[in-house]
Amino acid sequence: MKQVTWTITENMPLTPDTYRLRLAGDTEAITAPGQFVNLKLSGFYLRRPISVCDWEPGAATLIYKVLGHGTAAMTRLPAGTELDVLTGLGNGYDTSLAGERPLLVGGGVGVPPLYKLAKALLAEGKPVSVVLGFNTADEIFYADEFRALGCDVHVATADGSAGTKGFVTTAIAGDGIDFDYFYACGPLPMLRALCDSVAQDGQLSFEERMGCGFGACMGCSCKTKYGNKRICKEGPVLTKGEIIW
Repeated sequence: MKQVTWTITENMPLTPDTYRLRLAGDTEAITAPGQFVNLKLSGFYLRRPISVCDWEPGAATLIYKVLGHGTAAMTRLPAGTELDVLTGLGNGYDTSLAGERPLLVGGGVGVPPLYKLAKALLAEGKPVSVVLGFNTADEIFYADEFRALGCDVHVATADGSAGTKGFVTTAIAGDGIDFDYFYACGPLPMLRALCDSVAQDGQLSFEERMGCGFGACMGCSCKTKYGNKRICKEGPVLTKGEIIW
């Protein structure tokens, strides 16, 4: 963990309620796809945890959805705003377990951390399939960015307004995607349905309300087969085999 100051260089909407935040600053503490940062916002007591979509030396990209007063306030932050950031938080995805044909599964605001993961797996020479799930076509973002990387992209919408009608599990089964390991991030019902529907092993990134974001307050603890784990510290990425639903 490292406390740094990042400066906003872009804060723009991707959909009516999803925004991309680009920032400049020290990214040295971020070492793996799936890690997150904790942003301090003026006028709010608790920091806001946001997964890292992409990063390089000196720059990072975050994608956030407007879900409450804090994220609504974030939409009004102009370029040039300086933010107090705790960076390099949590454990990320382990690409060494990817097998030969990894599948990335993202639901809604769970899509962003999979972007840097796709880059890492492609750099290792792996063909990457991606399934992105949304409620409607209006909510879709970053499908084209994954395609531009060279991923095989499948989209599912609950109302059928784009791609496969149904959920990510519908697209996985219906499109006959061949994979031997999966990585996922999204809402809890999606993660559970995915684990119930496929035989392959995988890693899942969980969302949880956090007090501190670095393991001190124990507020985000969850039970696993190997004892209690803190989502912010031992997570947010857990393996399929250790999860107790």
